[in-house]
Amino acid sequence: MSKLTTLNLGAPPRIDTSRQQMHWDELRSVFPIYLALAKHLQLEIPFPQNQRVLPEKAEVQLHNQVQTWLDVMDSQVQVHQLRHLLQMTTLNASESGLRALIMRHLRKNSKNNTDRDKIDFLLVQYFALCAPPKIYHKQIELSDVAHVMKPVLGDTDCTPLSWCEPLEKMIVTLRTFRSLRDMLKTSFIEQGRRVKEGAGGMFYDPSSLLAFIRFNFLVRRTLIELMHADLIAIRAGLTHLENAGIRTVGCVAYGLSATEPIGSIRQIADDWKQPFQKEYNERSVNQVFEKLLALRSDVEKAVEKALGKQLENSKPREVAESLPAARETAAAAKPSETESKPESSNPALDFETCMEQVWEQLISAPPSRGRSMTTVRIGGARLLMSSWEVAAFVSEDGPAAEDLRRAVVARALVTSALESAKESGNATALDRALSIARVEVTRLQERVEVAKQEKDTEAAVNLGISTKRLLSALDEAEKL
Repeated sequence: MSKLTTLNLGAPPRIDTSRQQMHWDELRSVFPIYLALAKHLQLEIPFPQNQRVLPEKAEVQLHNQVQTWLDVMDSQVQVHQLRHLLQMTTLNASESGLRALIMRHLRKNSKNNTDRDKIDFLLVQYFALCAPPKIYHKQIELSDVAHVMKPVLGDTDCTPLSWCEPLEKMIVTLRTFRSLRDMLKTSFIEQGRRVKEGAGGMFYDPSSLLAFIRFNFLVRRTLIELMHADLIAIRAGLTHLENAGIRTVGCVAYGLSATEPIGSIRQIADDWKQPFQKEYNERSVNQVFEKLLALRSDVEKAVEKALGKQLENSKPREVAESLPAARETAAAAKPSETESKPESSNPALDFETCMEQVWEQLISAPPSRGRSMTTVRIGGARLLMSSWEVAAFVSEDGPAAEDLRRAVVARALVTSALESAKESGNATALDRALSIARVEVTRLQERVEVAKQEKDTEAAVNLGISTKRLLSALDEAEKL
């Protein structure tokens, strides 16, 4: 009888451990981001230092504790704080972390406006991280976005939605802009926000998300490209003034004196920061860009007063070179037209000129790009840069960022001079570059030690890697 009873009981009900483990894996992926957010915002972290690396498998109690803390963090963290952290650190280079963060917010049963704005931002960050490099300078279609976003959104219908038509019209208009002034005459940021707010629950439809990703990315890309064009025009004007022997510029429109040293104005242009690190809206972004346009106006008035119309002949070319069409034309040129000229015909780069060349190439790409490696071209050499090195040029500030910029420039000088020496047989420029790089290595090694003593782990690691790359470039060059 007992045997029959045993047979009739059947197997005990199984707990869906696979689903539970999948959820835990997701929590483990986003946990480092939340830890960094808590540290950045000086919020309490209810996990001791020795328990901040989560195990591959968790007991129910730990699983619930982590889940509860992340829920609390979600209610405290605003989208601009999340944006600032991801754009300023190497956390942005984690595809799996970003994907897990997006899925965490998308799966919420009840989403408020803050959740919606976080999803909106995170999707664009993911697209910027995972899109192939060539997509940054082409007309991006919904099918391109769908392909990149497939790991997050799955197979998505690319058919345009009728209620997203205002976004499409604005994208068409974006292609006609040639200056920030053109864009500031519009209200694109606010119009895009109104379309998003009017969508209600339809916003979360995958096809709708594709439209917003495309719109947001293209608006950001256009703003950065146009800002770059205005900065190039400012520097070109200052160079013309310096060549004419003029040493001061009236910058009343910008808010400075009527006799401002050209060096100070050039420093303002070099240090210009993009208005996306803090909480922003259409008004705050416009205010920042209006300041830039005021500076350009002051410089152009000074050029017109001193030189008449001399600048007019060069300005369109200099500005156009920073825009996508010109870059695409250059990329399409035959190698003999763009790369066959011997490097020996070009003057040796100095530190500041090299810094400027790196900066100009990086600033033309959106700061949200977040790619793990980025390539710039200096002279005849191609320089691979890590995400933290790119961030030091386009979004970060402070001693660590300055150290990283100097490490990159020293490496660029050595690499460029080495290629030139190989081609021309003249090692004079290489000797100078090696001398500069050796000084920088000594200084950087000291800075790494300081960062370690201050327990600034991220700065120590990033500086250490960049210093090793510079040492590697030195070793290769010294073999010549």
